[in-house]
Amino acid sequence: MKNLLKFSFLFVSLLFISCGDDDETPINTIDVEVSIAEFVAANPDYSSLAAALVRANLTSVLSGTDPFTVFAPNNAAFAAFLEANGFASLEDVPVDVLTNTLLNHVVSGTNNSESLTTGYITSLATFGDTELNLSLYVDITTGVQLNNVSTVTAADIAASNGVIHAVNSVIALPTIVTQASANPAFSTLVEALVAASDGTTDYVALLSGTTASPFTVFAPTNEAFAGLLTTLGLSGLGDVPQPLLQSILNYHVIAGANVQAGDLTNGQTATTFQGEDITIDLANGAQIIDATGMATNIIVTDVQTSNGVVHAIDRVLLPQAAIDVVDPTIAGLAMNTADLSILVEALQLTGLDTVLADRSSEFTVFAPTNASFEAFLASVGLATINDVPLDLLRQTLLNHVLSGVVTSGQLTTSYTNTLATFNGEADAPLSLYINTASGVVLNGVSTVNTADVVAANGVVHIVQGVIALPTVVTFATADSNYSSLVAALTTTGQPDFVTVLSTGNGTAPAPFTVFAPTNQAFTDLLVELPFATLGDIPPAVLTAALNTHVVPEANVRAEDLVDGTVTTLGDVIVIDATALTITDQNGRVSTITAANTNIQAANGVIHEINKVLLAQ
Repeated sequence: MKNLLKFSFLFVSLLFISCGDDDETPINTIDVEVSIAEFVAANPDYSSLAAALVRANLTSVLSGTDPFTVFAPNNAAFAAFLEANGFASLEDVPVDVLTNTLLNHVVSGTNNSESLTTGYITSLATFGDTELNLSLYVDITTGVQLNNVSTVTAADIAASNGVIHAVNSVIALPTIVTQASANPAFSTLVEALVAASDGTTDYVALLSGTTASPFTVFAPTNEAFAGLLTTLGLSGLGDVPQPLLQSILNYHVIAGANVQAGDLTNGQTATTFQGEDITIDLANGAQIIDATGMATNIIVTDVQTSNGVVHAIDRVLLPQAAIDVVDPTIAGLAMNTADLSILVEALQLTGLDTVLADRSSEFTVFAPTNASFEAFLASVGLATINDVPLDLLRQTLLNHVLSGVVTSGQLTTSYTNTLATFNGEADAPLSLYINTASGVVLNGVSTVNTADVVAANGVVHIVQGVIALPTVVTFATADSNYSSLVAALTTTGQPDFVTVLSTGNGTAPAPFTVFAPTNQAFTDLLVELPFATLGDIPPAVLTAALNTHVVPEANVRAEDLVDGTVTTLGDVIVIDATALTITDQNGRVSTITAANTNIQAANGVIHEINKVLLAQ
C-alpha cells in the first residue's frame, strides 16, 4: 500500500520576495557554496533559528553534504512561537520538543518551488520515539502555506546542500486537528467536531491533546459528509441531532493506537472510541466495513501527526447505534444496505440520490441488488456502472421508481407508470407491467425478493433483475393477454418482427404505434376466417395483417389520436378518435380498450384493441 497519496497535483511558480531593505543584500541572493547552516548563522534575521539549531545539536546536520529543504522561520516567527507557548526564551523550551519542532521544518532532498504541489510531504520530525515521520500539508492554492499556519515569504534560496524557503511562522508539531484544519477537504469534518462538542466532550481539544492518545482517525472527506446528509435527508450538519453526531464521530476514532496503513490486515477488527467494532477488508484495496455492511474506501493513508495518524475515507461510517435512531430516506436506506451499493453508486452518478432523499415527496422504488446490476452490465457488454451513458442510466433508474407509496398488498396485475419518460417528454411516462399471479414480476424480467422495506419518504421493494427500458416487444411478451399476438409474430414463415419491433427509439422505423389485439381477438379471427390455428393462415395474409397493426415512426398516444386515415406498415386504417375505433379496409371495426391505452415503451406506444385488423 502506498504510504502517501495526494489529493491533487497542481503546480505553481513562486515569486522571489526580498526580505531586506533596498540597500541590503536580498535574502535569496546567496553563495551556493554556503551550507544551509552557514547561511542561517550569517543572517541576523535568523539568529533565533541559528541559536535553536545549536541548542538542538542540528547545526552539523545542516552543514553536511546530504541535501535538505528547510522552511526557515525568522526571529519574529520564533518570538511569536515562544509567547504563544508560554516560554520566556529558547532556553525554556525542552530540548526534545525544540529538536522535533526544528526537524518539522526540514524535508529530505532539494524541493524547489516548482516541485511543490498541494498535498502531503513528510518532514524529519518523528512521532514520539518511533521512526515515523510527521506529515506536512502543503497548499499552493495561494502562495505556499504549510499546515495552514506558516506561509513561504521567499522561495528557492539555493545552498550547497539544498534549498531554503523563508517562512513567517514556526510550524509547530501538528496534531490530528492541525491536519484536519489545514486540508480544505476536511472542512466539514472540522465543522462536525465543533458541532458535536458539548460540556462533556470537546472534540477539538480531545483530538489536539494527548489524553487517550495516540489516535487513529478515519477522516471522512467533505463529499463523504455530503453523502451522509443525503442519507439522513438533512440539509446541513446543524440538522443532525448532537448525540447522533457524537456517536458517528466516535465511530471514526481508535484510541490508544497509531495504526499505519502497513499495520492493517485483512479481516482485522478494531474497537472504536464509540464502542462498536469496524472491520478491515483488503480484498479490493483498503476498505472499512461498518455496521451497515457496506465498504468504505481508504483514499489517503498515513497522515502522521504528533498525537496520532489520519487516514482519509470516502464515506461516513455508521455504527449500529446510529442506524437504530436514523429514520432514513429511500436514498439513505439504500446507502445502509450492503447489497444495494451499486444502486447507490448509480444514484450518485445521476444525481437521483438527492431526489430519493427528499422527505417532502413519496416514492416506491424497486431496488435491484448488486448481482442484478452485474448481470445487467454483463448483458450489455459494460464493465462498471460508470460505463453506462448517464442519460441511459438515469432513465433506467427512473424506470424503477413510482410516484407515491405502493405496498406489496396494493400491487395488482396491471400497468402503472414509472418516472422514466419516452424521449424526455413529461407527459409520456414509461409503463411498468406488474404481474402478481405468482409473487411479483415486473415487465417479465424482474422479481420482487424482499417487499415493503419502509423508508421515511416511501417504500422499497428489493428486486432480482434490473428493469431495462422496455420496448413494445417487452410488454407483448410480459403480458399474457398478448400471448396470441406473440405467437402470431413468431409463427413459421413470418419475418423477424421481434427484431424490428425492438428497434431503439430514433432509428427507423421506430418509434412505433402498435394496436395490439388481445388473445380473444385472435380466437375470434380464427372463427371468422375460419382457420383452426394461426399456422393455418397463409403466411402472406398473416404478415399483411400484423403489419396493419403497426404505424411506423410515430408515438401517438390516445390523447393525440385524430379522426382520419393512417398509413400503417401493411395498409391504410381509419381512426375515429372520439369513439376510439379503428376501421380496416374491409370495413371491420375494432375498438381500442379504454383501460389499456398508452402502454408506453421506450421505442413506442401500445393501444389494446378487441379485433384483429386485416389488410385488403
